Amino acid sequence: MAKRILLVEDEPSIAELQRDYLEINGFRVDIAPDGNQGLELGLTGQYDLIVLDIMLPGMNGFDVCKTIREHSNVPILMVSARREDIDLVRGLGLGADDYMTKPFKPAELVARVKAHMARYERLTGGGESSRNEVRVGGLYIDYDKHRVYVNEKEVMLTAKEFELLYFLATHPEHVFSKDQIFDRIWGIDAIGDTQTVTVHIRKLREKIEANPAEPKYVETVWGTGYRFRSDPNR
Repeated sequence: MAKRILLVEDEPSIAELQRDYLEINGFRVDIAPDGNQGLELGLTGQYDLIVLDIMLPGMNGFDVCKTIREHSNVPILMVSARREDIDLVRGLGLGADDYMTKPFKPAELVARVKAHMARYERLTGGGESSRNEVRVGGLYIDYDKHRVYVNEKEVMLTAKEFELLYFLATHPEHVFSKDQIFDRIWGIDAIGDTQTVTVHIRKLREKIEANPAEPKYVETVWGTGYRFRSDPNR
């Protein structure tokens, strides 16, 4: 069955061009011309990925992303013509998986969409998989089911947060620099810098740490990077 993409874009010529390229590559595409309709469709759970413009009539892309992320882990690729908007996305840590700045080639959009879908399928067990679990202290990660529990209570992570946590947890006590983490988690010719890592680490700690200011699991190694502690009680 063809993967479904929601394209939230208010400029008809751009939306139709992007839709044509995506459909040529085998995707089913719906277009929402404003933020309100984009949110309504995005919350149906019928889409495998959402391409979300920031500057939209009605509800803007920031609010659409934030609201969808409260209910779903569907990959979200945000788009903007203004670099300062993209900086704000990174700074706010709204939960977008990636972003692109206009203008960009439609072929680049298709490549980015395919890459994120492939990663999301691996994380959610969409392909062939084996049982992969990590248990450390009160933290339990079920890779195949894409679920994380802290003290037996499930916490909701975005796809990137989950991938980041699983990567660190499966390499305990290994110190990774921000550059290494960025290359490993966002290594699909992503636009951005290591500040993206900092934002995602902060958001991850807010969800899994009892006290994010004194993390037990994801530890900062000053001047170097981050390390996952094999014994959070030491």
